[in-house]
Amino acid sequence: MSYTLDEIATQPECWLRAADAAVEAADALPRAGEDVAVIGCGTSLYMARSYAALRESAGHGRTDAFAASQFPAGRRYERVIALTRSGTTSEVLRLIEELGRDARTAVPVTAITADGATPVAASAGQVIVLPFADERSVVQTRFATTALALLRAHLGEDLAQAVEDARGALLDPLDPTLVAAEQVTFLGDGWTCGLADEAALKMREAAGSWTESYPAMEYRHGPISIAAPGRAVWVFGPVPAGLDEEIARTGATLVHTGGLDPLAGLILAQRLAVARAEAAGLDPDRPRNLTRSVVLG
Repeated sequence: MSYTLDEIATQPECWLRAADAAVEAADALPRAGEDVAVIGCGTSLYMARSYAALRESAGHGRTDAFAASQFPAGRRYERVIALTRSGTTSEVLRLIEELGRDARTAVPVTAITADGATPVAASAGQVIVLPFADERSVVQTRFATTALALLRAHLGEDLAQAVEDARGALLDPLDPTLVAAEQVTFLGDGWTCGLADEAALKMREAAGSWTESYPAMEYRHGPISIAAPGRAVWVFGPVPAGLDEEIARTGATLVHTGGLDPLAGLILAQRLAVARAEAAGLDPDRPRNLTRSVVLG
């Protein structure tokens, strides 16, 4: 068994601990009504997008999400949340430095990381450390979902059902037709768009698979053209009216995890990525062309 799979299996317990951490770290997290930006790279960016959609839909205030390298110059926020597992990602550290450079316009920055003994701890004004969610793996799984669980708990969500669903998702057998599928497209709606993007990233990283992701309502506008027998369409959140019939006509397999909390549905996609890697003779612990943190010169 890979340590990636080992780490996937710990997520329910990590989420429970994240709910407690959200209470302890409440002062470092956004207050209702604040204008907030959330930044990250790769997986952390997708978690940022999910949180931003959840926070706005819950009425807590304007919340934008950006790749750290694409933060809009001159735009002002009352708080910035930086997600970085390693605490060493170059783009995140550079942006935090830029945001604090002018004391007259400095923005409070809270970093959420797995390791407090890293450069981000010295750069951000406040740091929330989740060491129990740290990972050996290059491919992020439990840290990302645990950070999002913490942020969901801070919004007032009860994570009990998500935890139970996650435990079930670890036990549910994977459909062998999905392991063997030529191609998988992930769709989301609202906050689950970030989860769809993240599921696709896991498939690329761990298994080198051809995979795509879109907002569910956008799928009809071109991407459905690649749906075919031997391929699959996986939907997080509600299936738009009529889309299931359209997918059925293509011969593609429709997967819908609507009975599960969407974050628990992501666990199934993580497991599928590992299974597809192993079926292809790849090592999910050693993905091609990737390192655990991107540190630029």
